[in-house]
Amino acid sequence: MTHPFEIELATTLPASPEQVWEAIATGPGIDSWFMGRNELDPREGGTLVMETGGHREQALVTAYEPGKRLATRTTTAEDGRFMAFEYLVEGRDGGSTVLRVVHSGLLGDDWQDEYDALRRGWPFHLHTLREYLTHFPGRTGTPVFAVAPVPGRPGPELRAALARALSLPLPVTVGARAHAEPAGLPALDGEVVWADDERFEVRTADGLHTFHQGGAVVLMFHHLFGAAPADAEAAWQRWLTALLA
Repeated sequence: MTHPFEIELATTLPASPEQVWEAIATGPGIDSWFMGRNELDPREGGTLVMETGGHREQALVTAYEPGKRLATRTTTAEDGRFMAFEYLVEGRDGGSTVLRVVHSGLLGDDWQDEYDALRRGWPFHLHTLREYLTHFPGRTGTPVFAVAPVPGRPGPELRAALARALSLPLPVTVGARAHAEPAGLPALDGEVVWADDERFEVRTADGLHTFHQGGAVVLMFHHLFGAAPADAEAAWQRWLTALLA
């Protein structure tokens, strides 16, 4: 049985409407703050394709008003589930921009857990968008994704392992300094700019690094703005796998 849902948020961003539009309505822009690798056909009736960890999801562009409004809708699953996204951009005095996001659709039988995860995730994603527009304006991020299954290991143990590997104290708090030297990658030196029960994000001079612990898996979503090695994703996957082995 499906259940309807809707999540609506608004945030004021320190960027022009043109900059915000570039971030939410182009493939490279979405790559720089959201999840996965994205391709957008910029027109009503076009498609938005997101690929994350080998999983590919396609959505139809249902509204495309350059600089103002973008809306997409995923295909409907056999059980009726789908997701729709709407972004509304409005300029403000002083060079700032209000972005309104509406995420709606139909969820499946486990809709409460799904809804809670989405509700918790959106403030974090909008925070990452703000970090991108504030600290890396005009640059395009290279998305990096890694995942490690960890069945049977308690969440606090996983959190502690991640914290140790990044030279972070427990509990992980905003403002703490992180340091790691992953093999084959530039050293990570930065500051924790987001921390909640599921994830924390570290901003470095050339990247936004997210470490997400949820259920029986640990995920990493990074956005690299420097000259990242060609095998950066594979190197981060090796680091995560070895850490949690």
